[in-house]
Amino acid sequence: MLILPAIDIINGDCVRLFKGDYSTAHKVADSILETAMSFEKAGAKFIHMVDLDGAKEGKRLNSESIIEVRKNCDVKIEVGGGIRTMDSVEYYLENGIDRVILGSAAIKDPDFVKEAVKKYSSQIAVGIDAKDGFVSADGWTDTSEINYIDLAKQMEDIGVKYIIFTDISKDGMLSGPNLTMLDELKSKVSCNIIASGGVANLKDIINLTDLDIYGAICGKAVYTGSLDLVQAIEVARAAKHNGKGANI
Repeated sequence: MLILPAIDIINGDCVRLFKGDYSTAHKVADSILETAMSFEKAGAKFIHMVDLDGAKEGKRLNSESIIEVRKNCDVKIEVGGGIRTMDSVEYYLENGIDRVILGSAAIKDPDFVKEAVKKYSSQIAVGIDAKDGFVSADGWTDTSEINYIDLAKQMEDIGVKYIIFTDISKDGMLSGPNLTMLDELKSKVSCNIIASGGVANLKDIINLTDLDIYGAICGKAVYTGSLDLVQAIEVARAAKHNGKGANI
């Protein structure tokens, strides 16, 4: 299983939220670049970065900070937040980002997702963020009437290879990922599933490897120290060697 430490950005700062509530944003590191470099030093092969301002406003607002990390680190990077046009997709990919995450667009503009997947294939991921089983958009400020499984199936039909699933009620709460929803999602689609939200400790990493999940995004737990990133990566790597998880 792949471990993806997370860097969420608001106003150029590395922050964390509780349950996706922007009013709870608090700074967790002094430097985005130094944080990314520390993740690389710990052995991370992939970093998950989100422009939270962009997610809310629907446009790139912290891309310079993200590209600075790209220029100074050798790890792979996936980016989400406010990517609603092919211009934004191309901007990130042409600047060396390895995978681009489309979120709200999956609900509001599936034709755009189809176009992006047709052109860039596995470099496109879709983020599905759910509240009580229903998909949220626009930085989690708008909840739809679309069930997360139904949207995942639509994305699979389009050709999406990677789905990043977040149970919003778990995000930033250190209460463990929603294993039930993740297991159901994995059983319904053939996409690689990346779990996001709720990871608190090594036991959560073990539980996710037991589900044979492709990847796990780790945020608050890494910053608070409740999860040792080096240990998490070692456990996940061992699970891959035992036939679980997937290659990058």
